[in-house]
Amino acid sequence: MTRKHPDANDTLKGVGVSWNLRQAKLEGCGYQLRPRYKPDWIPSWLGTSQNMYACEDWIKPRYACVLDATRISDGEFVMLKSVLQCDHPFEVDIARYLTSEPLRLDPMNHCVPVLDVLRAPDEERDIIVMPLLRRYSDPSFETFWEAVECFRQLFEFEAHSDCMNLNITMHPKPLFIDSFHPFRPHRTRDLKGTSRHYSCTQRPTKYFLIDFGLSRQYDPSVANPVEPVIFGGDNTIPEFKSLELQNPFPTDIYYIGHAIQETFLDGYNGFDFVESLILEMVQENRSLRPTMKQVVERLDIICQGLT
Repeated sequence: MTRKHPDANDTLKGVGVSWNLRQAKLEGCGYQLRPRYKPDWIPSWLGTSQNMYACEDWIKPRYACVLDATRISDGEFVMLKSVLQCDHPFEVDIARYLTSEPLRLDPMNHCVPVLDVLRAPDEERDIIVMPLLRRYSDPSFETFWEAVECFRQLFEFEAHSDCMNLNITMHPKPLFIDSFHPFRPHRTRDLKGTSRHYSCTQRPTKYFLIDFGLSRQYDPSVANPVEPVIFGGDNTIPEFKSLELQNPFPTDIYYIGHAIQETFLDGYNGFDFVESLILEMVQENRSLRPTMKQVVERLDIICQGLT
């Protein structure tokens, strides 16, 4: 039994079709999609002996709301995110605010920069344009000092309400020699080789939070804001067991602590020096968790004892 090759219509169903319909508008706004999203696209494997899974134009994004593009003016690779206003009414405004002047120039601001927002007047949907980032733990950390620098930056994060592992990213530009494929990040953009890179020791980078769909903005004068429980992507959050109004900041402490626990304490050996701090951050009792200011102070003391 042989497997039939899908034709162009089959492969654009579902995740690809909405981007395919927006291709011309996006190009008019200065952003070019990959060949598979153009109206005249013909799959490169048709009529050949090529395995379609090895072809660049077969690759589709994991999530329907995001897609990579190239900024036509300078060839810069970017990521597009489609945001339905009725589902996430605050996301665009919060993302814009966090990357506006003077916040954008603050070195402690780790919110993904918003390069552009495309809004169609006839649609209840915005498209946010962001730099092309990648998972913060890829490439792998090679030294403890690389990890400590990552911790230091993570502890500078703003309140987010969903700062799980998948929403923590890093800027690849300092590290990567070759342009990588956004949905095959270990391969070059044309899939013909492995994407080469430096280490974080050789070329330090910056870490960013993405996805502000569950975030909220509070008046600075309100020291203890309360919200209904906001259910994010980390299902181990103890607060998810309650429906009481709660201050979201201790929940963010848990999120970041648990992200570090999963990636470093569970994934590497030798992180005993930071284990007690992380375990305090992920305590069941939210009132016993340290504040982020206390976390930063503890990390400074821990680093003084490292050689």
